[in-house]
Amino acid sequence: MAKLLLIGALLLPAGALAASPAERLAAACQGCHGAAGGMPAIAGTHDAAELTAMLRGFRDHTRPATLMGRIARGYTDDEIVALAGFYARR
Repeated sequence: MAKLLLIGALLLPAGALAASPAERLAAACQGCHGAAGGMPAIAGTHDAAELTAMLRGFRDHTRPATLMGRIARGYTDDEIVALAGFYARR
């Protein structure tokens, strides 16, 4: 079992073990919402409460969205709070 864990750890991207859970979740957002993405940047643009409400709205289909509704559906409340806090602090 220890060998499998070691092999799995070696396959992770550099820095992934040191990253917080919120950083690991946010890495998936960067393709669209990062500096080179085509969607609006979200880092530091809203406070955590606003971002939490937006993500929950996307997830619960009470906020209009195309792709975000499908993406946010996979997040738990704890993950949404972690992501919102991460981006609010940027």
